[in-house]
Amino acid sequence: MADPTTIVQKYDLRHPSLYINREISWLQFNRRVLHEAQDPRTPLLERVKFLAIFSSNLDEFFQVRVAGLKQQVAARYGERTADGMTPEDQLHAITVVVRDLQEQHGRCLVEDVIPALASRDVQLLTSYQDLSDSDREHLERHFTANVFPVLTPLAVDPAHPFPYISNLSLSLAVVLRGHGGDERFARVKVPKILPRWVPLPGVNRYMALERVIGAHLEALFPGVEILGCYAFRITRNTDLEIDPEEADDLLDLIQEEVRNRRFAEVVRLEVEPSTPETLRQLLLAELNEDQRAEGILLSDEDIFEVPGLLDAADLFVIAAIDQSSLKDPAFSPVTPPRLQGSRSMFEVIREGDILVHHPYESFSGSVERFIQTATEDPDVLAIKITLYRTGSDSNIARLLTQAAERGKQVAVLIELQARFDEESNIRWAQRFEDAGVHVSYGVSGLKTHTKVILVVRREGDSMRRYVHIGTGNYAPKTARLYTDFGLFTDDPDLGADLSDLFNVLTGFAAPTGYRKLIVAPGEMRGRIVAMIRREIGHAQAGRPAWILAKMNAIVDAEIMALLYEASQAGVDIDLIVRGICCLRPGITGVSERIRVISIVGRFLEHSRAWYFKNDGQEEVFIGSADWMPRNLDRRIEAATPILEPAHRQEILHTLEQMWRDDRQAWELRPDGDYVQRQPGPEGERATHHDLVERYREKAK
Repeated sequence: MADPTTIVQKYDLRHPSLYINREISWLQFNRRVLHEAQDPRTPLLERVKFLAIFSSNLDEFFQVRVAGLKQQVAARYGERTADGMTPEDQLHAITVVVRDLQEQHGRCLVEDVIPALASRDVQLLTSYQDLSDSDREHLERHFTANVFPVLTPLAVDPAHPFPYISNLSLSLAVVLRGHGGDERFARVKVPKILPRWVPLPGVNRYMALERVIGAHLEALFPGVEILGCYAFRITRNTDLEIDPEEADDLLDLIQEEVRNRRFAEVVRLEVEPSTPETLRQLLLAELNEDQRAEGILLSDEDIFEVPGLLDAADLFVIAAIDQSSLKDPAFSPVTPPRLQGSRSMFEVIREGDILVHHPYESFSGSVERFIQTATEDPDVLAIKITLYRTGSDSNIARLLTQAAERGKQVAVLIELQARFDEESNIRWAQRFEDAGVHVSYGVSGLKTHTKVILVVRREGDSMRRYVHIGTGNYAPKTARLYTDFGLFTDDPDLGADLSDLFNVLTGFAAPTGYRKLIVAPGEMRGRIVAMIRREIGHAQAGRPAWILAKMNAIVDAEIMALLYEASQAGVDIDLIVRGICCLRPGITGVSERIRVISIVGRFLEHSRAWYFKNDGQEEVFIGSADWMPRNLDRRIEAATPILEPAHRQEILHTLEQMWRDDRQAWELRPDGDYVQRQPGPEGERATHHDLVERYREKAK
């Protein structure tokens, strides 16, 4: 690849050397997550949490992204990405990066975090040699009473075929010597139904369940010589392959696909570093035998050594230990000032729009209260909402059910294909239908990702529409962890726009345009392009031009090339991109006016906001879409303008505060590497800490 720092303006702005690979960029994001675990400034149990997040993230990456690349290879799909890589190129590059990251993860856990926990009286014991006699006696009693009855050893021989192994399940490969002297293999599943961490006598002392099982294998294989025991784990493709055009009943089809996903092809084999080569090859051969027909075969590149702990996502349990001194300071979301009284939310909204920022401001005190008010108000006739991720404990879903039972017209657009939430969404869809809710699954061939609520209320002789438009899912659990903006308004144009949008989602409507809302697919791509070109025009005319945008990812090649063009024209472009960023900032003659930072810390940066200076006629938008092809072309998305000048300044002020961060912010360099900013002598500016304090003061 050509050195991107030497590319000059005459270069083709679609040249592959100007772009970073999507998958490698995502792995760099997970590297930043891992750094939070490695950073001694992070409270100790929060470091444990980030080790768990890193592992959980990587699981999802292999289940979806790596699985998709393997399917492309099997189908001989050779089209190159914007950065010039083939699917095979990407798989090789991913393997190199993941091996490095997993080695760092294991070293951080074993050599740093576990000893640091022990020094603070939290023990994760990894070896039976570290146990006292009383500990061993305790574990033997626990194994006999609570573990042994659940275990099912499965031998592999001509009479016992290689057992089915479920996705992400942890197993023990046991090597045995039979009576004839031959080596034999058996598999013991580490049951998910049992707690992963077995408590030991004392306070906050634990040993992993697989270590306890491994120490008591004689009970499972009496009279047989045990030569070795090695933990392993597999990852399967979990992406659903749905063709809505061929589905008579989308709900039934997705239920069937979720069931079938259990038997999807294996894309990764994780092993302990001590696992013998003969055993690795045996596992590869047996797994390949089951999926040879699909043409997606595993090789040595698909075996990943995991030092420390397989399935480290289970460290979430340890991170939740009640030790406040080892965690971030306690934090409670504040109620937005205008919502602190007991007045009806409808009355408050009529006095002016309400802008909220979660998790700093309470989700339950705003969004849930809005739905509860609509449920209880006798003058509310209809409630319409899009649900992308619901969660099993959704109070919102219960309120919507109550509203339907009270005779209100309730319409719920539920996205059955929300990845990894399909089963929860299916269950809620069935409950909604049983309660008389009008349930729709959206537009065929498009995911519904927009986050909107429409409430229709009778007021005198007319109807008034109240709306909420947000950047985050209507899920209380994630609302405590994800940063998101939301707008409550009774603006007639936005109310009419949402009525039109819901008619698209539930019926056959095809509006020619919207009044204020920007909707994808259709007009959102064109509007973004037009607003960037408008800034280019201002810059070329010698007027100040500035774009400040925050999102989760920027991948779209058309928009990235246009941002390069804008930089060449003199537009200043500041991007706050949490995860994937495929453009290269700071390239002379191409992108020297583009700067990119990523903020990784206590909360997951999930809000999307776009600011365009527009020669002083500032425009600010919030919405559900990232600048990715899937959001702009294959999903129903919506972004709303922020109309109140004070709210525009509030969002701009927040984005500028994030831009000044020198504790959690990482700067993207032209070569694709990220460098973490370091605090100056005046002290660190940490976005999440500072915003907690800012909203706490604001609420007073």
